[in-house]
Amino acid sequence: MPRAPKCRRVCLEPKCRRFETADADFSNENRRSITIDVTEFEALRLVDYVGLTQEEAATQMNVARTTVQRLYKSARRKLATFVVEGLCLDVEGGSYELCGRDRETCRKECRRRCPNRAAENDDSESPSNA
Repeated sequence: MPRAPKCRRVCLEPKCRRFETADADFSNENRRSITIDVTEFEALRLVDYVGLTQEEAATQMNVARTTVQRLYKSARRKLATFVVEGLCLDVEGGSYELCGRDRETCRKECRRRCPNRAAENDDSESPSNA
């Protein structure tokens, strides 16, 4: 029996959950859509938008680098399909937990790089003025 998937850490929910082309030839009832899950979206956000390496993204998401590589590859493929075929793109689902942005659950990398987080300085990181 396969192991249950590990819960992946996501820094923030996507601001937009549905993307559509502006092509007037399609009616909403006949328009096909492709679904990208929140963890794939997070891998894409961390690597392409934030600029982390896959290894840094893996640490941020609390998964193995190979998992981030797989999520990233899947997300890029779905994104390309959305653009080339003019489909709708829905962002939903996936096994994840929000980081919470507090000191117990949010890693130092997340606190520094999260766009919605105020800058924080840990006492251990500040240089002493002695």
